[in-house]
Amino acid sequence: MKEYTVDKIRNVGLVSHGGVGKTSLAEAILFSAGETNRLGTIDDGTTISDYSAEEIERKISISTSLLHLNWKNHKVNMLDTPGYSDFVGEVISAYEVCDAVIVLLNGVAGIEVGTETVFRLAEQKNLPRLFFVNRLDKENANFNRVFEMAKARFGTAVVALQFPVNEGEAFDSIVDLVKMKLLKFEKNKSGKFTEEPIPDNLADRAAEMRNALMETISENDEQLLNVFCETGELTDEQLKTGLRNELVKGNIFPVVCGAATANIGVHQLMDLVVNACPSPLDRPKIEGVKPGTTEKVTREIKADAPTSSLVFKTVSEPHVGELSFFKVFSGTVRTGSEMLNATKGVTEKIGQIYFMNGKNRKEIGQVSVGDIGAIVKLRGTSTGDTLCDKAAPILLSEIKFPEPVINVAVVPKAKGDEEKISTGLHTIQDEDPTFKVIIDPELKQTIIHGQGEMHLDIIIKRLKEKYGVEVDVVEPKIPYRETIKGKADGAHKYKKQSGGRGQYGDVSLRIEPMARGQGYEFVDAVVGGVIPGKYIPAIEKGIKEALVGGVIAGYPVVDVRVTVYYGSYHTVDSSDMAFKIAGSMCFKKLFKEAKPILLEPIYDVEVNVPEEYMGDVMGDISSRRGKIQGMDAEGSFQIIKAKVPLAELHKYSTTLRSLTQGRGVLRRKFSHYEEVPKEAADKVIAQAEVQKEE
Repeated sequence: MKEYTVDKIRNVGLVSHGGVGKTSLAEAILFSAGETNRLGTIDDGTTISDYSAEEIERKISISTSLLHLNWKNHKVNMLDTPGYSDFVGEVISAYEVCDAVIVLLNGVAGIEVGTETVFRLAEQKNLPRLFFVNRLDKENANFNRVFEMAKARFGTAVVALQFPVNEGEAFDSIVDLVKMKLLKFEKNKSGKFTEEPIPDNLADRAAEMRNALMETISENDEQLLNVFCETGELTDEQLKTGLRNELVKGNIFPVVCGAATANIGVHQLMDLVVNACPSPLDRPKIEGVKPGTTEKVTREIKADAPTSSLVFKTVSEPHVGELSFFKVFSGTVRTGSEMLNATKGVTEKIGQIYFMNGKNRKEIGQVSVGDIGAIVKLRGTSTGDTLCDKAAPILLSEIKFPEPVINVAVVPKAKGDEEKISTGLHTIQDEDPTFKVIIDPELKQTIIHGQGEMHLDIIIKRLKEKYGVEVDVVEPKIPYRETIKGKADGAHKYKKQSGGRGQYGDVSLRIEPMARGQGYEFVDAVVGGVIPGKYIPAIEKGIKEALVGGVIAGYPVVDVRVTVYYGSYHTVDSSDMAFKIAGSMCFKKLFKEAKPILLEPIYDVEVNVPEEYMGDVMGDISSRRGKIQGMDAEGSFQIIKAKVPLAELHKYSTTLRSLTQGRGVLRRKFSHYEEVPKEAADKVIAQAEVQKEE
């Protein structure tokens, strides 16, 4: 393999809403670079980056694919990411290792909600962004409309480097505003083109758009601004230098265009990537902390600096085992070397290292600074872990993944599969940090949490195909809590005589509510030895058992203070057991007299929706007993903030997508517990009674 210095490496992410053509673009790039000798298609299931059976069947990307190629003596690593919000974690982990992103825009539909999401995430990471308006060979494609939408949403930093000449099925030409030439493409998908003078009927438009480009580029550069103001022009060299500087700084978002499946505009996009996108050297220096401390540590982006690298993705490949995808931020990672996993505090022996093109692997001996590769079979390393030099440890920032938005409970179809299911789900969780599995002892359910129904469907399918176990999906139980609103006071005597030694325990308790979230308090107020001190722990044990098992519906009791203040005992018949039973029975009796209520978990919900769907979404939230907390505008989108009971959120992310034609995005997290309305509480209690009888 050719060695590349860090300044000749480009790490770019392909990101967009689902279905805009990232995988087709990746295919055209690999073909144009000579990495493949034919253009694969999504319909045929022959693309390099969508290679799993699930991706081929569904015709969508589910996982980020790592690709690499040589373009004009530069090594380009491309990360082809999924576009559906169920797999947003794949985009987030890819952003950890990208130095720039290509945001694809739909030449027909324009700016979609997924586009907003990936742009905003890139903004948070300060990643340089450029736009590729794709699908211009489709009926109803309209570059101008999409370009104006992008400017309206993302600001005046959006500037065109090209425009198409004849969008639609006859699309074959682009005007290049840097070269001021018409590029005419062959119709055979070869990507070959000829440069021609710009026709007279397009000359004025080209001049006007080139002028806007020069103006935008010079805005943030005093030297260029002076030249532009004096001469009204920038030289080609000034234009190219200014374009690179401003793109790297994130001051401009250049727009290019084409059609991935027809291989139009792909060469020009890749020229822009190598000529104007940042190398790892142009990015901020590497910062972390010394493991186990808060002491800051930095690393130079050099091959001879101490090694630091981040594992940003883990995949399990048949016949290979686990592959850890990693980027080297400083130094070099070599086969056979020993490295410290600074996250877990364990040493890893580095085995075979590969460069990846989808599932195709090229074995290499080392990966140098700025580059991305994959290591096979690391023992204790998972996604988000830092691998570094043992002699100079550094812990890089962790990857922050979104909280799950949907959950279901799974039950085995066959008896005895519980252990296999648990093993399989926990392995999948190690590979996919946006998926969580919780075996809930309180609800006696295995609950899986994910980013959407499709996400969970795919995990259940993987469980069957990889681990040979099938599960049924059921609605998760709600972790209600029981508490009281009133006070109660009373006694209970437990007395049993059946020949020989009897049982005797007599307790008087007082119960009262505590502030929400304070839990439980036990007060020993017995005086005068009416109950010997040795029996007090047994009384509390009985009460605690009653708290765990619940009283009115079988859910744990919270936020109560229980005071034992009186009682009596028998010198022969009293025992720990008798006082434990007396304490439990007395508590349950008083609990029912103290205005018992059910509490339910309330979640903070944030819904990002286009303005036109706002009324429908707010109406739906209200119908789910939700309380709207406020709204924030974000361009043409609204962020609706609400508090909604968990009981009303089952599969809500799916409902939201159907209400908003797939454009609504949901985020949710636990907020607090709140009283269940009487009508709903009565239903839960009645259901609990039925289950108890069964």
